Amino acid sequence: MKIPPLLAHVAVFLGAALVAAFASASETKAVAPEEQRARELIHIVRQDCGSCHGLTLAGGLGPALTPDALADKPFEGLVATVVSGRPGTPMPPFRGIVSEPEAEWIVDQLMRGFPPDAGLPPSR
Repeated sequence: MKIPPLLAHVAVFLGAALVAAFASASETKAVAPEEQRARELIHIVRQDCGSCHGLTLAGGLGPALTPDALADKPFEGLVATVVSGRPGTPMPPFRGIVSEPEAEWIVDQLMRGFPPDAGLPPSR
């Protein structure tokens, strides 16, 4: 039995549409932390990460963390680097300091242009 050409084209089109919908639905969307935690994370990145990557994040001992420098890097790989570090390099793991969702937010912000440090929020 031969499938009619129109039915074959419709099936291929629907399959492509489903693949595209699944791919866009599975993209990681970084969820913004609460305002106080966001200030803490910005401070951590600007001060702790900045000690190696430069206080302007334009590079130092570590590579630049600017949008241009990160443009061709895979999002998930950058998140894994923040969480797990890079064995054999000075890049330490930040697991226990930031959660994976927070690391996703940090990477998302770095890829957009990281916000300035407004200092740590007042203690509760």
